[in-house]
Amino acid sequence: MSTEAETEQQEAKEYVRAPSVRSIVDIATLFGIIGAFALIVTAIVLGGSPYAFIDLPSICIVIGGTFGITVACYSFRDVGTAFRIVMSTVFYHTRSPSSAALHVLQLAQLARRKGPLSMEPYVPRLMNEEMLHKGLKMLLDGSTGDEIERIMQGEMQAAARRHTRTVGVLRKAAEISPAMGLIGTLVGLVQMLGNLSDPSTIGPSMAVALLTTFYGAVLANMVFSPLASKLERNSSEEALINQIHVMASTSIARHENPRRLEMLLNTILPPDHRIEYFS
Repeated sequence: MSTEAETEQQEAKEYVRAPSVRSIVDIATLFGIIGAFALIVTAIVLGGSPYAFIDLPSICIVIGGTFGITVACYSFRDVGTAFRIVMSTVFYHTRSPSSAALHVLQLAQLARRKGPLSMEPYVPRLMNEEMLHKGLKMLLDGSTGDEIERIMQGEMQAAARRHTRTVGVLRKAAEISPAMGLIGTLVGLVQMLGNLSDPSTIGPSMAVALLTTFYGAVLANMVFSPLASKLERNSSEEALINQIHVMASTSIARHENPRRLEMLLNTILPPDHRIEYFS
């Protein structure tokens, strides 16, 4: 590689700062769910024997029944995808919309000054920014602005549908688990009423009747519903970042003035994240 090419690559790396992307654990999610479970366990321990709240038939009815009916409503693939996406709500990449906007404006200004090909040495560093990486790769391959916009919008819609389906899986599980608890309660009551002549069966049957309702309520309100709400929030943030990257890739491909891109970005950024890069 010539000295001139090496110099251009070094200038590109210094001129454009890499976006600030950190893989972190969502403390709020873990603190909320684990804290709520800890409070319930503490109350159980202080009130008596915790073993009284462990019942294998009740666990099988609620957990097994919830999983089975959720799979019946969707598919094994949808439920598996939902599990993987849910894990991303706990271990996720945090990104600031304003930082993403400033980053793409730096790229746009670099392309304006030295041409789109000047970004080529920088693109491999964008593997964590999947949408931006795809857009700039298409740009370097010679795709037009309209082609880039059409393909990337399709990618965004596919990601949104995937997240919407996952939220639907969680919401459905939150609906089913209390219903399975009610079914378990009926099973326990039937067992109890059918064996009133044998006092030794009343206790286990009543345990199934009450604990299935307890397990169903806990799963629905302390696991599935909170995770669905957090996923909706994260999906909204990801959609905003992806929209920024789509607008930037399209603008660079169309050789538009970066000042115009800044104006367009500020129309979609929240008021507290709006930027003044060229001011």
